[in-house]
Amino acid sequence: MSIHQTAVSEVVQKATLAKQAAHRMSMLTTEQKNEALLRMADALISEQASIISANALDLQRGRENGTSESLLDRLALNETRIAAMADGLRQVVELPDPVGDLLEEFDRPNGMHIRKVRVPLGVIGMIYEARPNVTVDAAGLCLKTGNAVVLRGGSSALESNRRIVEVLHGALAESAIPADALQLIFSADRSSVDEMLKLNGLIDVLIPRGGASLIRNVVMNATVPVIETGAGICHTFIDESAQPDMAARIAINAKVQRPSVCNSMETLLVHEAYAEKHLATLAEEFRSRNTELRGDERARRLIPDMKAAAAADWDTEYNDYILNVKIVSGLDEALEHIRRHGTMHSECIVTENEANAQRFLQEVDAAAVYHNVSTRFTDGFEFGFGAEIGISTQKLHARGPMGLPALTSTKFVVTGSGQIRG
Repeated sequence: MSIHQTAVSEVVQKATLAKQAAHRMSMLTTEQKNEALLRMADALISEQASIISANALDLQRGRENGTSESLLDRLALNETRIAAMADGLRQVVELPDPVGDLLEEFDRPNGMHIRKVRVPLGVIGMIYEARPNVTVDAAGLCLKTGNAVVLRGGSSALESNRRIVEVLHGALAESAIPADALQLIFSADRSSVDEMLKLNGLIDVLIPRGGASLIRNVVMNATVPVIETGAGICHTFIDESAQPDMAARIAINAKVQRPSVCNSMETLLVHEAYAEKHLATLAEEFRSRNTELRGDERARRLIPDMKAAAAADWDTEYNDYILNVKIVSGLDEALEHIRRHGTMHSECIVTENEANAQRFLQEVDAAAVYHNVSTRFTDGFEFGFGAEIGISTQKLHARGPMGLPALTSTKFVVTGSGQIRG
């Protein structure tokens, strides 16, 4: 049997098991789901040593393959990060269960009573890359909302993900949630992704989470409906009136606090008047934090030893300690640059000019727009949603950090007393 055939059979088999489990999931109570999530959280802590050992194998393979330090950071697990994963599950337990929520209720003239309620999506397919915490986040959010989930993580985290799912299955075996509701595709072959994209009837919706090429492949080739999470080419615009201390804190945090994630800043736009006074000091602060700066011609006139930015740099999500710097004449030029190069993820203006702030917040087309706040806050935890399934940059169904309600659909429930249509 070929690798391709093995991958296809594994995907179909596990998606079928998830589909069967989804029916049972839809009948569980909130209490039953919460009890299972708490068991999952406890199991992560009790089995953290085995999870860290499995993760060490992934890290070793990554170093041997020349994986960058920023990507290794995304992959690495330790007791603190595992505790955060467990805490994420416990936070989801504390969140309201959206399933069954009554969204609308009304009567028709013929006596029909109509209610619109939230229901699970069914089977969610998650295709994602290096971060093994996504495995736990996705499992917790999908199971809380009564969905089954088929996970296909990146090959770089295969051992970590495999062990995490084994631990979670052990916890589910002692709960009302069927273990088959959580599936992990073991195959690292590309064909396993291709198979998931076409599994209409078994997978109800796909959510890709990762780099631009992964998301583009899923969006362009899937026949299963897709909730698009986008690459994060995020900008911070420092306006002329910005307070220097605040601007520096926000810009540095947006880039260096964790550059490997999608809500970190890739391009700093600086008003020309502000740049004349403060760019040199700000550039030195970035360099003291090991950040490589790549500037346009005007930025390099002020900072001569700054590397020249190539045309492609403005459209690159670095996920690393690299930052583009562009000097702009004002708000109009900043808005135009964001329109051309942004990915509708997260955009920030730092300004004391209220009119400019309101124009920026209104005109920028992004899932999250900020005034005097770091873009690093585009996150389910920070928005109070608990663990997130991803950051949606599309405009249908869900946008921005996707918490529990984003993983539901709706159903119209109609009751009457024998009405028929004439």
